[in-house]
Amino acid sequence: MPITLKELADFCNAHIDGGNPSSLIYSAADITSAQVGQVIQLTNSKYSHYLKESKASACFIANDFVVDESAETIALLRCTDPEIAFITAVSLLHPARDYEARISPHAVVEANVQLDDNVYIGAFAVIGENVSVGEGSVILAGAYIGNNVKMGKNCRIYPYAVIYDDTVIGDNVIIHSGAIIGADGFGYKFRNYAHVKVPQVGNVVIDDNVEIGANTCIDRGSLGSTTIGMGSKIDNLVQVAHNNKVGKHVIMCGLTGVSGSCTIEDYAILAGSSGIADHVTIGQAAVVMARSGVAGNVAAGTQVFGSPAKDKRTAYKEQVAISKLPDLLKKVKLLEEKIHALEQQSAEDKI
Repeated sequence: MPITLKELADFCNAHIDGGNPSSLIYSAADITSAQVGQVIQLTNSKYSHYLKESKASACFIANDFVVDESAETIALLRCTDPEIAFITAVSLLHPARDYEARISPHAVVEANVQLDDNVYIGAFAVIGENVSVGEGSVILAGAYIGNNVKMGKNCRIYPYAVIYDDTVIGDNVIIHSGAIIGADGFGYKFRNYAHVKVPQVGNVVIDDNVEIGANTCIDRGSLGSTTIGMGSKIDNLVQVAHNNKVGKHVIMCGLTGVSGSCTIEDYAILAGSSGIADHVTIGQAAVVMARSGVAGNVAAGTQVFGSPAKDKRTAYKEQVAISKLPDLLKKVKLLEEKIHALEQQSAEDKI
């Protein structure tokens, strides 16, 4: 439902600079393609030129952001944090779908299941024995919830996610389609020319406000628990192996793989395609940069890059040095030729 520009500004704690406060805002859009009735954000000066031709009706912008030129029809919504204000606007203009309390007649609900108020269970979802689901949680079509799973309030489990037995899930957890929570860890012992499977009898514990992306796998502990700390966000196609301890507010980007028994401390960031060897500790607020391979502990607050990963500055210097190798080899070859010529000349002079 559209709202007026003034209503949007008030809701997002912004001040209107120009434009018509009574104009209607229907949706949010990208600064490069917005049309009339849409709101955008501008937080980087390199995109300022888009304001000159923009058809958007409004733009969130910082209080001290200097605009050289903008379309006459656009209103600037000045605020202290335009990114958060824009997120608030998007949530208002594009609200998430609500699900009324309902259990589909096509769902399978086993014995001794405890469902709090306002729970939604979609068609062909399977809820195992001794499961508890907190108030306001949504389990969408085709999801599988194993035996003895404990799920908190206001969780959302998307279609075809699979949650194995004994998993514990806190409040406000989002698990996207295709994610597998609690599968066996990859543990084997090589004996008599064969791989003997190590029984995986632990579980996964996910704290509040965690989001887990599509097709991500989090393995159960072999004996204890694999844990994901409060507020951590895990992207699509991530592998978290058995017995990992992931701290609070950790970011793991797509295609990251974390081997078994690692500790990822609070606020650490694992960028895309990073790989972590087993029994490694990534320190608090450390950053493992994209496509890095980590074989040893990473100190808190540091940034590492490369494979094997090392301090970012050292790795960058090495990359620069490697890029100069072809020219260096040419120079060495020329020097060798000159030395060889001098040696020949010296030998002839002796004769």
